[in-house]
Amino acid sequence: MLWLVVAALAVRQMAAVLRQPPGEQLTDPTTWIGENGVLRVTGSLYDSDRFTGTPFAGLVLKPLTRTAEQNLGVVWTFGSLLLVAALGIVAARALPGQMSRRTALPAAPVAISLLMVSLPVRSALHLGQTSILPVLLVLLGCLAVRGERASGILIGLAAALQPTVLLFAALLWLTGRRQAAVTGGAAFAAGTALAWAAMPGDSWTYWVHHVAGTGLGGKADSLANQSLHGALLRFGLAGPLEIALFAVLAAAVCFFGLRRAVRYASDGQLLLAVAVTGCVAVAVSPTAWQHQLLWVLLAVVGRVGKRASDRLVWPAVVVLVLTLPGKMLLPNIEALFPVRDNVLLIVALAAACAVPFLPRTSEYWQHPIPTDYAAPAPARWSRIPLLPFWRRVLSRPNLLLELLLIRVVYSAYAHVRLAATAGRATAEHHGHQIHSIEQWLHIDIEHRVNHAVAEVGRLRGFFDYYYSTFHFIVPLAILGVLYVRRPADYRWARSTIGFATLLALAGFWLYPLAPPRLMPGLGFIDTVHGVQDFAKPDYGSLTAMTNQYAAMPSLHFGWSLWCGVVIVTLAPKMWMKALGLLHPLFTVSAIVATANHWVLDAVGGAAVVTLGFGLTHVLAGPRTLRPVAVPEAAKPQGDLEPSVPVPVPVPRATGEAVDSKRL
Repeated sequence: MLWLVVAALAVRQMAAVLRQPPGEQLTDPTTWIGENGVLRVTGSLYDSDRFTGTPFAGLVLKPLTRTAEQNLGVVWTFGSLLLVAALGIVAARALPGQMSRRTALPAAPVAISLLMVSLPVRSALHLGQTSILPVLLVLLGCLAVRGERASGILIGLAAALQPTVLLFAALLWLTGRRQAAVTGGAAFAAGTALAWAAMPGDSWTYWVHHVAGTGLGGKADSLANQSLHGALLRFGLAGPLEIALFAVLAAAVCFFGLRRAVRYASDGQLLLAVAVTGCVAVAVSPTAWQHQLLWVLLAVVGRVGKRASDRLVWPAVVVLVLTLPGKMLLPNIEALFPVRDNVLLIVALAAACAVPFLPRTSEYWQHPIPTDYAAPAPARWSRIPLLPFWRRVLSRPNLLLELLLIRVVYSAYAHVRLAATAGRATAEHHGHQIHSIEQWLHIDIEHRVNHAVAEVGRLRGFFDYYYSTFHFIVPLAILGVLYVRRPADYRWARSTIGFATLLALAGFWLYPLAPPRLMPGLGFIDTVHGVQDFAKPDYGSLTAMTNQYAAMPSLHFGWSLWCGVVIVTLAPKMWMKALGLLHPLFTVSAIVATANHWVLDAVGGAAVVTLGFGLTHVLAGPRTLRPVAVPEAAKPQGDLEPSVPVPVPVPRATGEAVDSKRL
C-alpha cells in the first residue's frame, strides 16, 4: 500500500510539471539548454542571471544540448524522480539501530513519500534544478559505497557541483576517514581544474568575480534565500558589518555543528551526522535556495525527548516546516514575521547546533518513559466498538506541537473554506430555499429582528462587536484553561470541536449559501459592513480572505454552543455554568440581528457540534474517566502515593453485565 502511495505521488508530481505551459515548466533547464539557452549560445554562462551553477556543472550539462527539446520535460522529470527514489532508499537503509522487519519494510516508501511532498523536491521538480544529485552523491559516499577512494570521489564530485558540500570532506577528516577526505578534496580540485581549463573566463567570473557564486540568481535578501547571509540582509544589515557578522556566525555554526556531527557519527548515527553537516552547509552558504534544503528533512531521523509522548514532536516540526509554506505555520502577526520568513533557516540552525538528539547509549533511546493512558472504557453500542488505537491520554500534549498542529489545521480549513464556492447564483438560489423553508415553518424572524436591532444604536453596536470579537476569543480561552488545568478533558474537548469543524467544512463545500445580508430584494441591513454591492462586496482586508457564502452550518453558533456545553459540563460552580449558557444565547442573537445567518444555519451549527460530540464518544468513549485501581503490590508504603496509576483492564461490552464490585 505504501508503494502504491509512492507511485501515486510520483504520477502526481510528474503531471503537475508536465501540465504547466511550455514557458513555465522546467524553467531552468530550458534557459540552460533550450534553443536560446546559455549553454548553446556563445559568450559567458554568467552574462545574465539565468545560470547559477558552477562551471563544472555547465561542463557536465553541455552534452544535454543535443537532446531533443520536445522530450526534455519527460526525461528530465522522470530522471529527477528516479534520483528521489534512490535518495529515499539509501536514507532508509542508513537508519540507525537494529530494525525489525516490520519497521524496515515501510521505511523506504515512507522516506520517498516524505521527499516527494517536501518543498525542496517540489521546487526542484518545478524548476528542473539539479540539487537532488549532490545530496544523493553525498549519501552514497558517506553511507553506501565501500572503499575510501570511492567515497571521496563521490563527495568531491558533489562539491564540484555545489561548493558548500565540500564541508563533508571536513566531516570525513574529523571522523578518521582521512583518505576519503583527501580523495574528496582532490576530486573537487580536479573537477574544478577541468572546468577552468575548458572555460577559463567563466571560471574566473564564478570563483573570483562572484566569490564561489555569490550574487548569482535571485536577490540575496529575498525570502527564498534561507541562509544566514540572506537573513542578515533581511534584517537590514549591509556592507562590511554584515560580511564580518556573517563570517563570525558562520564560523561558530561550523564549529558547533561539525563537533555535534562527529559525536553522532562516532555514536553510530551516520545519517544524522550527515544531516547535521548538511544543515551547517545550508546556514553558512551565501545563498541557500529552497531546492537546496533537503538536508534539513534528513534531520527527521534524530530522536529527541525522554518521554514517548515527546518523541514525535521533532519529526512533526521538521515535516511540517519542510512541506508547508511559512504562512500556514504561523499566523499573520507582524511580530512573528521574522520567524515566519526564516523558519527553514531556524530549523536548520536548530538541527545543526541546538536540538539535543539522544545518543544510542542513552537508556531512553529504545525505551522512553511510557505514556499514561486512561483505563479502557467499553463501547456503549456493541455494533460500534471503540477504535483500539484511540486511547485516552492522561497527560497534556506537547504545547509546541499542539499550537503548530492547531495552526496548520485551521489554515487548511481556511483555505478549503475559501475554495468551497460555487458562485453567487447558486448561493442565492440556496438562500431562497432556506428562506422558503423557514416561512413554511414560521421561523422566518431574521428580517424583523434585524430591523429592530438596527434602529437601536447601542444594541446594534453591542451585537456587531459581539459577532466580530467573541467568535475566536472564547473557544481559545476555554482550550487554554483546559490545557493548563484539566489536560485529559482538553483532549476530549479539542477532538469534539475538531470533528465539528470538519463536518462544517463539508457543509460549506456541498451547500454554498448566501446569508440574509447578501440576498438581493429581501431588504436586510448589513449592520457590520454596511451597504454592499452584491456583485462585488467589500469587507476591507478580509474581502480576498473569506468566503461569504460559507453560511451553512453556522460555526459562529456551533462553536459558541460547544463553549456552552463544555462550560456546563466542566465548570465547578453554578454561576459559571450560567455564564456559559449566555454565550450561545448572545451569539445566536448576534448572527440573526446582524443578518449574517439564517435561523436554520444555527440549527446546522448545532447539528455538527452534536455529531462532533457523538463521534468523539464513539471513538474515545465517555468523557468521564473510569476509576483506576492499584494492585496490592503497587500500593505505596506509608504516606507515599504512586507516581503512575496502574489501569485495570475493563472488558468491552459484549452483552453481559460488568461486575462493578470486581472493578
